[in-house]
Amino acid sequence: VPIKAKCHLSLSALRFLLLTCCLSRMANAMLQQTVGGTLQLLSNSGTHCNVGNRSVRLLPKGFKLEVEFPKRAIYSSGKRKFNVIQPSTSQTSVVGPLLAPSSSDTLDSHMKSNEVALILIRHGESLWNEKNLFTGCVDVPLTNKGVEEAIEAGHRISNIPVDMIYTSSLIRAQMTAMLAMTQHRRKKVPIILHNEDERARAWSKIYSEDTIEQSIPVITSWKLNERMYGELQGLNKQETADKFGHEKVHEWRRSYDIPPPNGESLEMCAQRAVAYFRDNIEPQLLSGKNILISAHGNSLRSIIMYLDKLTSQEVITLELSTGIPMLYIFKEGKFIRRGSPVAPTEAGVYAYTRRLAQYRQKLDDMLT
Repeated sequence: VPIKAKCHLSLSALRFLLLTCCLSRMANAMLQQTVGGTLQLLSNSGTHCNVGNRSVRLLPKGFKLEVEFPKRAIYSSGKRKFNVIQPSTSQTSVVGPLLAPSSSDTLDSHMKSNEVALILIRHGESLWNEKNLFTGCVDVPLTNKGVEEAIEAGHRISNIPVDMIYTSSLIRAQMTAMLAMTQHRRKKVPIILHNEDERARAWSKIYSEDTIEQSIPVITSWKLNERMYGELQGLNKQETADKFGHEKVHEWRRSYDIPPPNGESLEMCAQRAVAYFRDNIEPQLLSGKNILISAHGNSLRSIIMYLDKLTSQEVITLELSTGIPMLYIFKEGKFIRRGSPVAPTEAGVYAYTRRLAQYRQKLDDMLT
């Protein structure tokens, strides 16, 4: 049976050559009990891997082991996940380094257990909010007040761990996330990932592992955009109410399934926003990542409808203030709303869970 071992050795990793030999001997014994497929094990730090009734610990950074055998193996890991490639699979998806923070960062790995944080922030006031215009998917930046709201939101979440950030494709949501993170005590740098094409990926590549460890990946998606207001976009809200009637405009703005002319209803917005949350964000929470979402009134209302299991009648009465973060704890497959953190100098929300309190204490110890 072919055995392939590939090692990218640092100066301190030569001692693991002996481990490779041991693994080969163990693999020969294991392969007698199996038959077809490819198991690929990747590890950036010490991790246990179980194959059959055998236990292997991979220690060297950058170590890669490929073992070919005919039957699916059962394996498990601690903090790292490994890829299983079936014979019919022609290629695998490679996760960029920013999506896999180093486990050597003990502070950030502290929350990687059965409890993680989910923070929702509606962007601060935009220039069209200030002018009382329907904005929708028009890409408008924040006002000075909106900038201040984003910074205040950052103060409120400055003691809550953040591993990944998701925003809409609109600048007001991205500005809010970036400004908020300037206030975080961990001082990691949010970096927008550009995966549009090969050139974008190559040109934005980071070559320092230390820099990667001190960065937070920011993923943008139009599916988290504000709902599209169609022919109302750019119109003054008061003038539109005077023209079409207050009841009609209220119906367009607050009903669940009635869209404005050539626009989206809240129901239509919820279909894309919730699907994106389930398919992309929830798996990251399940893997132990603490997530910040910076988005918009209607896309966040849609997600909260999903998290809190609200009815279509309950969600239309839900109001979200600009720049006020909302915290959820994701534990044992359930979302628990904890409200908004009060201020970084007060116990507030940090007393809600032991792990948040421990994280804050570790920040205090590190920064004093």
